[in-house]
Amino acid sequence: MAGRSGAGRISDEDIALVRERSPIADVVGEHIQLRNAGGGNLKGLCPFHDEKSPSFNVTPARGYYYCFGCAEGGDVITFVRKIENLTFSEAVERLAQRAGIQLRYEEGGYVPGREQGERVRLIEAHRAAAEFYAEQLATPDAAPGRRFLSERGFERVDAERFGVGYAPAGWEALSRHLMARGFTSQELIKGGLVREGRRGPIDRFRGRLVWPIRDITGDVIGFGARKLLDSDDGPKYLNTPESPIYHKSSVLYGVDLAKREIARRSQAVIVEGYTDVMACHLAGVPTAVATCGTSFGEEHIKVLRRLLLDQAEFRGEVIFTFDGDSAGQKAALRAFQDEQKFVTQTFVAVQPDGLDPCDLRLKHGDAAVRDLIASREPLFAFAIRSVISRYDLTTNEGRLGALDAAAPVIASIKDPGLRKTYVVDLDRWLGFMDEGFVIQRVQQAIGQGGQGGQGGDRGRNGHQDQPGPYGRQQGSQQYGRRQGRPYGGPDEGRYGGPAQGRATAQEPREKADPVAMLEAEALKLAVQRPALLGPEFDALGGEAFTRPEHAALYGVIVAVGGTVAGGPGGQEWVERLLAAAGDELRPALTRFAVEEPRVETGGEERYAAAVLARLLETAVGRSVAQIKSRLQRLNPVEEQQEYNRLFGELVALEQQRRVLRERAAGA
Repeated sequence: MAGRSGAGRISDEDIALVRERSPIADVVGEHIQLRNAGGGNLKGLCPFHDEKSPSFNVTPARGYYYCFGCAEGGDVITFVRKIENLTFSEAVERLAQRAGIQLRYEEGGYVPGREQGERVRLIEAHRAAAEFYAEQLATPDAAPGRRFLSERGFERVDAERFGVGYAPAGWEALSRHLMARGFTSQELIKGGLVREGRRGPIDRFRGRLVWPIRDITGDVIGFGARKLLDSDDGPKYLNTPESPIYHKSSVLYGVDLAKREIARRSQAVIVEGYTDVMACHLAGVPTAVATCGTSFGEEHIKVLRRLLLDQAEFRGEVIFTFDGDSAGQKAALRAFQDEQKFVTQTFVAVQPDGLDPCDLRLKHGDAAVRDLIASREPLFAFAIRSVISRYDLTTNEGRLGALDAAAPVIASIKDPGLRKTYVVDLDRWLGFMDEGFVIQRVQQAIGQGGQGGQGGDRGRNGHQDQPGPYGRQQGSQQYGRRQGRPYGGPDEGRYGGPAQGRATAQEPREKADPVAMLEAEALKLAVQRPALLGPEFDALGGEAFTRPEHAALYGVIVAVGGTVAGGPGGQEWVERLLAAAGDELRPALTRFAVEEPRVETGGEERYAAAVLARLLETAVGRSVAQIKSRLQRLNPVEEQQEYNRLFGELVALEQQRRVLRERAAGA
């Protein structure tokens, strides 16, 4: 697929080079944490839909990804298109820029500065602006900015590390600089770097200290600017407005610097300002991030969950830092509203004297910042304590009022075990020494609208144990595999697979049908390891597949020469198949290119033979059933010739089925 931009058509050779030099694991890994899933696959939380357990798979060897939860899949270019909402050409240009590739355009030639898509142009403008601001910090006019940093304990090398700069007080310093470098006023206005004035574009930030705000990949997408002079009648902090590349509800300042440590330590620290992020990183808390001009919300949670690989485990930590005053307590209680959108543990770290991390470091040193984070308290406990602190606990009336105020907080805890634990704590904190009485009040709160009792008891992973036609089952249940068998599990059906038609959230719905599962296994082998199947697979015929989608995919494989033409497989073979498939089949084909067959390492040939034999056996079994049905409708006396012919076919087919069954069992 060739790309077309404003300067012409990107050459196919360059598109292929971009794919080659853009390892999909590295590109995807800039957005989510990936972990080894076995079989050469990597796994993480899907960035395209909200999920509790990881179903997003990446296969580096073949260069593809697929999510078994939302069915999104494709190659590295597709991923960049979807994650950044770009056109095909813009995604190619984005990856080319990342890989240092100079693209060629076949219509109109190479035109410097005009060939890129909108996003690339806006990113380049912001990069140039960040460089300009950083250079200005060394000028005489920037003395107030340098003094501001120094008074907060930051040195020149610290400013350079975080890219802190200075916006000159003039009306057009930045706009003139960028327009001289080929950017248009429309581009600068659209990116939020300048705004329209009465006599033309004027700089948005003037006479301020500025912090470049980068996305998770490290690209500058906006700025935060701090007022320095009393003569500035603007707000204390001024941020880039919403733009095609800057969306404040999902931006976290410092995430580009913190993402690797967040993943490594399974910890994220949420602070309130740019200088707090700097102070934490310099003090030895490199997992700190901050929101940019907005409160912490759901989109921020999604970003952190993907970095934490937030699963159904009490393993990671999200730590909120707030001032110890009433405003800080209110902020913590707002965070409590979103607490259960995380699966991991959430904490609050509050400095009693009200110092934020920046001031704390300045006054007491780096160790004090580390101690603050280490002294974290579970967010549930903090929320409950904050509520009951408003009451006089020396009186019966005050203790009862505190109980009724705290009961809805406990009732909103979805995990039943955790809810009971905090009931015990609340009873102890209030001094009733009567857990039954406290439980009763909490249950009343649940009945009056608390969330804890809605929808049954849910574990912290968000799955609900539901009684279905086959008994209670856990949403995250997995099924095993046996070496040398197409399917595993002690209760497998005739052709393998989970009994009773059960399917997990991470597996396609077809896996409730053992025959469809078998067909899928054969197609996975044909796409990934065609040499294991060879001519016998190519001779099956489309009628061997019960699902129309499977039969159509088989037709695509045959149309490009069959598995005998696929050799050992690999990316080139997959690309040939994708090129021959229509739009409707490409998602399924991508999935079969990513999902690992159920074979254990070292048993590929036996497994492939077993799959083929079982697939043929099921096809023969269908023919046997058809002939038996026809024989039952015939009169063996009046239609003796036809009856004998069909009976002979039946005997031959039954013999063939026995041979295939023995072959499958011995493979």
